[in-house]
Amino acid sequence: MGMCTKCKQAIPDGEVLNPVASKYPACNKCWAEWKEYQVMVMNEMRLDMSMPDHRKLLKKHEKIFVGVLSADGEVIDYSNEDNRKPDEPAPGA
Repeated sequence: MGMCTKCKQAIPDGEVLNPVASKYPACNKCWAEWKEYQVMVMNEMRLDMSMPDHRKLLKKHEKIFVGVLSADGEVIDYSNEDNRKPDEPAPGA
């Protein structure tokens, strides 16, 4: 099955993972931690799961939690002039 993206432990081949967790993959222990943590995130940020933007934000927190995205792991679009910082070289420059 591979290694958990959060705890970096091997996931036993026979372990049945949550379908979403298996995409990372995140082991059942870490996924259970996320399920608890996600409630705190939703409450603290007052997220409304009927709103697509709020669901996207929760998904981002999920990815940060399981370790597949850094907290500032946004992809910056440098073709947009507003995102360019003249004092910092653009990636690949």
